[in-house]
Amino acid sequence: MQVLDPREVERICRIPLEEFDRHHPRVRYRIVRDSAEMGEVMAAELADQVEGNNRKGLPTRAIVPCGPMAWYAPFARRVNERRISLRRLTVFHMDECLDWQGRLLPEGHPLNFRWVMEQLFYKPIDSELAVPEEQRYWMQPDQMERYRRAFWEAPVDLCLGGWGQDGHIAYNQARREPYSPVTLEMLRQAEMRIQYNNVDTILALAQRNFGAAYQLVPPMSCTIGIKECLSARKIRVFSDTGPWKMTAFRAALFAPPCAEYPITLLQEHPDAIVTATRETADHPLSRHPEWKLFE
Repeated sequence: MQVLDPREVERICRIPLEEFDRHHPRVRYRIVRDSAEMGEVMAAELADQVEGNNRKGLPTRAIVPCGPMAWYAPFARRVNERRISLRRLTVFHMDECLDWQGRLLPEGHPLNFRWVMEQLFYKPIDSELAVPEEQRYWMQPDQMERYRRAFWEAPVDLCLGGWGQDGHIAYNQARREPYSPVTLEMLRQAEMRIQYNNVDTILALAQRNFGAAYQLVPPMSCTIGIKECLSARKIRVFSDTGPWKMTAFRAALFAPPCAEYPITLLQEHPDAIVTATRETADHPLSRHPEWKLFE
């Protein structure tokens, strides 16, 4: 796997937030104040896309993530208040967590993405405006072939998402298996699949959801690939998670494309924007020039 030299990691982490533009970011970016503002911006991306296509008499096809969480309520409010019909929206859900045998998690599990989306994304929408059930494609092991056929039938207008601690989009993580290395080109062409998650992904989910109880985190996932994400006409990714996402955000902006940080592949897309809260865009190294990391 192609990785960044630690000195390069230090360099990009030391860039002060107010000096980003002077260092020539490789992808477009936005900085927002906090989770509330980020949620409004993220909700507007999908609501405005659907509303614009509706006016033109066109359907909308979108890749939609489970997280970040801050956009659900603003999206439902926009749709219901503006009476935006979602009847011609087709939703391709990004990913799903699986147990150690590759099975779906029980309803009510906070990492059962379908259950979360049904409660927070679909349920608050007025019934006469709602996405039809047959236009909701869930990323699940028993539905992957149906999903695959529908996905490639026509272009996708918008890919929404977040990113992980290693810059993974959907669950396209930096692969760390010593016996099956993945090159940047292999990652670029990666398609939907079932996989084991990396240890660092499990620890990140444990810290954020279960008080660091890693034993409770499902070890597998089902995900669309980078290839599917990059096929969308527009890509918009967001994070309000703070320290867990700081370095990956800077890799997206300032590092060359590399398999260690899959988010760097967004640099190759003609219409991608990476949005972070100020906390997530900051970095401790940028505030401590006195720290010495190397001889």
